[in-house]
Amino acid sequence: MVSELLSNALRHAHPLPSGMVRVAWLRSDDHIEVAVSDGGAATEPRAGRPTLSSLGGRGLGIVEYVAESWGVRHDGDTTTVWAILPAPSQSVNGQVAALREAG
Repeated sequence: MVSELLSNALRHAHPLPSGMVRVAWLRSDDHIEVAVSDGGAATEPRAGRPTLSSLGGRGLGIVEYVAESWGVRHDGDTTTVWAILPAPSQSVNGQVAALREAG
């Protein structure tokens, strides 16, 4: 999820005034919100509907399918694309999810 949002920002958008893009995530009890902020672009991020022979254009469609929700926020010259994913709060196959330790 993060790699798709980040690669879109690097490929299609301008950097923030600092010359960078920003990646952030926030974990709640049962969800993780990931967000990538950039300096905006000439077009609005949206899920494409590529043909079978298209070489690209499937990434945000996959984000749309996997995420519980996703969207775009604008704050001045900053554009943030975000997605909310379910996060297991219980151990999986006897192992605690690595994101629990990172959060």
